[in-house]
Amino acid sequence: MGNLPYPRTLLTAAIERIRADRNVNYLRAALLKAWLTRNAQKEIPMSLDTGITDVGYRLGRLFALVERIQENAVPGVNATVRDRFFGAASATPARAFPIILRNAQHGLAKIRKEEAGKAINLEKSLQEILGGLDAAQGGFPAALRLEEQGMFILGYYQQRQEFFTKKESAASENNAAAPEAQKED
Repeated sequence: MGNLPYPRTLLTAAIERIRADRNVNYLRAALLKAWLTRNAQKEIPMSLDTGITDVGYRLGRLFALVERIQENAVPGVNATVRDRFFGAASATPARAFPIILRNAQHGLAKIRKEEAGKAINLEKSLQEILGGLDAAQGGFPAALRLEEQGMFILGYYQQRQEFFTKKESAASENNAAAPEAQKED
């Protein structure tokens, strides 16, 4: 009885709630992961896996990266890319991503003027994700099925977590090095 599939309405309700309030937290991501693992037999790691080729997962990662570019280019912006495009990007990527990527290029240009190294790293990340999307499909898919939307959200969530993990580990390394530097004085 423990391995029965979860009801499809659970996936539908979770995705609708996430799209409505554009909030992907740990519990929601865990729920999607559980549903996809049990019902769709998807092997999904707990943290970011850059080797996953699933189109929904990669598009979610791409969306998170574009959001990161916007955060760096225009800190404190009123209407973020997530506010404006999350629902469309997760359901109809062919309509949303050309606009999103065009805006990201403007953000990258601004970052390049102020912090060239950061812009280069962001561009490399963009190319890595875009390179993994199947160009033979003719670009972005017109629509994502419900399971693919779940993978989109997981890719988005895990990519966002990776951004914060890198910052936290760099900060803890700097804090660990600081006491040693004080001893030398």
